Amino acid sequence: MNEEIPHPRRVFDYLGGEKVEGAFATALERGRLHHAWLLAGPDGVGKATFAYRAARRLLGAAPDPTTGLLGSHAEDPACRQVLVRAHPDLFVLQRDPEDGRTRKSIPVEEARGLAEFFSKSPAAAPFRVAIVDAADDLNRFGANAVLKILEEPPQRGVLLIISNTPGGLLRTLRSRCRRLNFAPPPAEVTVEWLLSKAPISNADAERLVVMAGGAPGRAWRLAVGGALEADLAARDLLRSLPRPDSSAMLALADGFRGAAGAARFNLLFERLADQIRVMATDEAISTPAAAGEWDRLDRWAQAWEVLSRLPREVEALNLDRTDAFYTVLSQLRGVG
Repeated sequence: MNEEIPHPRRVFDYLGGEKVEGAFATALERGRLHHAWLLAGPDGVGKATFAYRAARRLLGAAPDPTTGLLGSHAEDPACRQVLVRAHPDLFVLQRDPEDGRTRKSIPVEEARGLAEFFSKSPAAAPFRVAIVDAADDLNRFGANAVLKILEEPPQRGVLLIISNTPGGLLRTLRSRCRRLNFAPPPAEVTVEWLLSKAPISNADAERLVVMAGGAPGRAWRLAVGGALEADLAARDLLRSLPRPDSSAMLALADGFRGAAGAARFNLLFERLADQIRVMATDEAISTPAAAGEWDRLDRWAQAWEVLSRLPREVEALNLDRTDAFYTVLSQLRGVG
């Protein structure tokens, strides 16, 4: 599946955002708009889509009620400027640029650019708006640069701060924001939505929604990214333990090269970790008193911890993905 998922700034419809959009729209209509909003929730539930919808409205785009409370007409001049990243009153702070490069965090120099941006009055809109996508990608210095803006709120300025793990943010940063909590829609709604986006069967859509924890955007990314194939590969690997086929393992490792290989590596590790979690849980419930069972479950738990942690370490330390894979494989052989 080679479909490209549109960037949130290109998305004008919205699934399941009635509650958060209602809270924001009410504050705007009553003239009680907070200067900073923390958009908190799991990955893929529409926080960035909401941020661009809210930004377009704050930038003066004409409303389009057919696409929800914060919907805007795609052909509005403000929307077109946002679409081509040319609006003078919108500042977007994100980890990875859109030229295909990847970065470990949001550069502190870019975070400090917020101060200059908000030092100016709106050029063409009612507000100046900044989107931080995501605050989880700020290092300590970048987080302090954002905090400085929150401590001295700009006139006619609004920050939309996205976070997948708000508990990891500075307490002082969280306390200066109004928080909007995002949650996945009902599973059946997400399945129907996913079927409209990806050419997959109903059964596969249901599997992907479960893998994604119900988050629509994440389910779509998993569908496009080959999660079903990775899930099958993880299942076959675990079933083959303790003696997996060496040629099959080599074929998996060969797929870890390059940027696309990094995505495959992360996805395989994610699916292995999830299947081990389910398997160990079922095992603990079904045979908790079997001789030696707790030692085996402890080894599964250790393997799960390594699988969950290692992709972050590989990226942060620029480790060899093939070496990391065979290290984990050796540990899994010992458990299997």
